[in-house]
Amino acid sequence: MTDVSEQSLVIDVSGVGYLLYTPGTFGVTCGEEVTVHTYLAVRENALDLYGFANSRDLAMFRLLIDLPKIGPKTGLQILAQANTELIYEATLKDDATYLAKMSGIGKKTAEKIVAGLKDKLEILGMPTNEPAAPQPGGDAVDALIALGYSPRDVREALADISSDLTDTNAVIKEALKSLSS
Repeated sequence: MTDVSEQSLVIDVSGVGYLLYTPGTFGVTCGEEVTVHTYLAVRENALDLYGFANSRDLAMFRLLIDLPKIGPKTGLQILAQANTELIYEATLKDDATYLAKMSGIGKKTAEKIVAGLKDKLEILGMPTNEPAAPQPGGDAVDALIALGYSPRDVREALADISSDLTDTNAVIKEALKSLSS
């Protein structure tokens, strides 16, 4: 890895640097060796590489860009704001509410994503007949996003919180502890 930014990585492969657009930095630093799962988008005037930390995220990306009016940049934007498990959960529950709150994704697009992925979940190797684990409430998510935290960071922080906490204020306090460390 020769360069890391918030939305891209430059990796060195036998002396050739490749720019990969990514949904995040994967927690790597310059000089670190990393394995990246890639997708090559071929257009008339460009060859763009998109990189993912694991094969499941790559598979979700491919499913997203197969949907009408979702291109590679939009698919990457979706994965930068919501992880694969969250998209899976929204699709399984047929609930586009959270996806509609993401920057650049409207209510109709979120509903199309959920409807379009409904029949394709088994490609990711995820069960399609049992509910996903419950996530902390939407009020806590909205409050933390309003405080300036990214939706992806908020979801990751909330995933670590005990399911015993039901009070929104307590959930927010615990999430803030995690987000500030």
